Amino acid sequence: MTLVGDVTGRTAIIVDDLADTCGTVVKAAEKLKEAGAKKVYAVMTHGVFSGPALERLMNSCIEAIVVSNTIPQHEKIAVCPKIQVIDISSIVGEAIRRTHNGESISYLLQKYSALVHA
Repeated sequence: MTLVGDVTGRTAIIVDDLADTCGTVVKAAEKLKEAGAKKVYAVMTHGVFSGPALERLMNSCIEAIVVSNTIPQHEKIAVCPKIQVIDISSIVGEAIRRTHNGESISYLLQKYSALVHA
């Protein structure tokens, strides 16, 4: 694993599509801390959290891991309070509705992008 750039004294955010056993994300976080990152957060689309994932996260330098609610997390949050969940049901529902009705998905992405950047 190779780190590109200077993270000294900065907050680092790791972005990926999936958190399964969390070996890779924990290794990346350790690399960032060794390189001088002040804090490390992770953002993943899907939180599978299988096998040793919760233990790895609890013992890691990751401050918090944010995942979408595509997979229920209630039981896992009880074990690992570093897990935070964001609700994406409204955007997924609207995307399905727009696709079904032959409407633009681009509009939807622009709308939500504007909310994020506001």
